Amino acid sequence: MRLLVVGRLSGQLATAVKMAMAHGAKVSHVERGDQATEQLRRGQGADLLMVDYRVDIAALIAANENERIHVPVVACGVDADAKEAADAIRAGAKEFIPLPPDAELIAAVLSAVADDDRPLISADPAMKAVIGLADQVARSEASILITGESGVGKEVMARYMHVNSRRADKPFISVNCAAIPDNLLESELFGHEKGAFTGAMARRIGKFEEADGGTLLLDEISEMDVRLQAKLLRAIQERVIDRVGGTKPVPVNIRIIATSNRDLAKSVAEGSFREDLLYRLNVVNLRLPALRERPGDIAVLADHFVKKYAAANGVPVRPVSAEARRALVSHRWNGNVRELENAMHRAVLLAVGPEIDVDAIRLPDGQPLSAGAHGAAPDAGFAGRAAQVADTVTRAHVGQTVAQMEKTLILDTLSHCLGNRTHAATILGISIRTLRNKLNEYADEGTSIPAPQSGIAAGGYAAA
Repeated sequence: MRLLVVGRLSGQLATAVKMAMAHGAKVSHVERGDQATEQLRRGQGADLLMVDYRVDIAALIAANENERIHVPVVACGVDADAKEAADAIRAGAKEFIPLPPDAELIAAVLSAVADDDRPLISADPAMKAVIGLADQVARSEASILITGESGVGKEVMARYMHVNSRRADKPFISVNCAAIPDNLLESELFGHEKGAFTGAMARRIGKFEEADGGTLLLDEISEMDVRLQAKLLRAIQERVIDRVGGTKPVPVNIRIIATSNRDLAKSVAEGSFREDLLYRLNVVNLRLPALRERPGDIAVLADHFVKKYAAANGVPVRPVSAEARRALVSHRWNGNVRELENAMHRAVLLAVGPEIDVDAIRLPDGQPLSAGAHGAAPDAGFAGRAAQVADTVTRAHVGQTVAQMEKTLILDTLSHCLGNRTHAATILGISIRTLRNKLNEYADEGTSIPAPQSGIAAGGYAAA
């Protein structure tokens, strides 16, 4: 976790910095917003900016965006009133941290941004076999392709590979290729020179150069535009990159790890992924089994998440009851480890009594896990209500155009997934890029788009 602090390092802010360092953050400091942007341009990257609310946060974010630099901002400050805190949020800060700092709040903010507290935990033979292969190749220089369904833990495996590699003391840089628009991804990866495009006021170092000496994770590589894949192939083959607008190749020394939740061989056949790039990336393939294919991991992961979120929320660690364990193992977990993690987070918050029983383990829509468990038989009343609802829904769709039906399906699925774009795209069977384009189209029409949620959702359940 790399933290860049912006503002005068007063006593209270210095205390917050010490707390962040105590939680493993690597901290650097500048006093002004323009200095922060310049430091980010030079490749001294950051995962989070902690900015004094008296700094012009809106101008700092605008300067970063003009340079195609995307780093989340949290505001902080001493004696800020409610209006000043709200102004900081409106200016673009994701959170406001009052000073003097609270150790638990600092830890929670860092954890939410870094999301590094995800050890590789396994007890199932199917997963242990994959970990064994990972251990064999971790110290090599081979490119690794990690595949598997969404939520199985591909990024966790990538970090495990880095920590056990010969590059462990060098940077681990992750780029989500699905989350960054095509027109920005090239600059994000390779950087740019001054004047390369409107707003490029100075040279900016990209993720390849930030990761020099270490590991670069290209998450969801299948979503990268095929034209950019050619430039990536050259970078991997020749170990040099060209900044956008640059004329001189820049040597880089990195190890590439890529992930995909799609069948890349099928993507090659469809023409959306380069075959030569697949060969370069897929020197070693680590296919992570879905959680339903490694049932021996469900209980140990559930116990881990109970301890993690009990500590995070300051509540007692309750054991999982025998009935709840049976329900956990019988559930299909289409969202894999990520879905299980969210379910156990909810269970920690909802449990009453000495144990976490099955009623505390809820699906994202608030239904008990037992209601959706494999093999559960619905009663006649439930079947009747379901038939009635189905008939009503069918009648409501009559007369709609295909485009209207598609829009309804996409937005309803996104709402069901509590705004999680990756989950929604997986359920819909489309790429996240296609989903993002559709959502942008609907937003342009004035339609309200569900935002990703966290914390407690309507009805009192923690959002997935």
